[in-house]
Amino acid sequence: MQKQGSQGYKRDQVIQIINSVIDRVHEVDQENLQRQLHDLKKIIEGMREELRTTRPLDIHSKHIPVASDELDAVVAATEEATGTIMDSCETIQSLFDSMDQATAASVEAEVTKIFEACSFQDITGQRITKVIGALKAIDDKVSVILKLVGTEFPGVGGAAGAKAAESEDESGDTEGDSDGRTGDAALLNGPQLPDQGISQEEIDRLLAEFD
Repeated sequence: MQKQGSQGYKRDQVIQIINSVIDRVHEVDQENLQRQLHDLKKIIEGMREELRTTRPLDIHSKHIPVASDELDAVVAATEEATGTIMDSCETIQSLFDSMDQATAASVEAEVTKIFEACSFQDITGQRITKVIGALKAIDDKVSVILKLVGTEFPGVGGAAGAKAAESEDESGDTEGDSDGRTGDAALLNGPQLPDQGISQEEIDRLLAEFD
């Protein structure tokens, strides 16, 4: 004769209930896992759509390289300007002998201040170099992401991606600049990098047409 539990259940009934609970726990875990996987899938799809609309290839192929080139140009321009300033200061120093003692002392003090102020170029150059290094690190990370997404995004790998990028370019906003700027911002190009923009020769030729 089988023993009964505290609630009057037989041993076989208790075992059956336990097994039923175990099976139910397994089913609940499966349902929960499927639900979480479904939610994760939605998140990934949302992320892919966000990346698709932001043209990720532009970050790697245009924005970061342009920013790096512009910062390199800043370093070169400040270095050249600093050199010119210091050369002029040395020229002024060579004229001290032709000045009276009081004037020479006063001018020398000011020239010394200029030399000291020119140290900004070295500090600025180091900081900009750090920024360029950070941009290149970001570029490397973006490259990894682009390799992972493959042809899923416009302009990223393969003929399908290139075709999608071309289609997007044709249907894009034609009122703004190619880098996404619109309105007055699209007209503000600032100083051009070497071998970019309009040369002085082209400007002279254009002005000659109005003569």
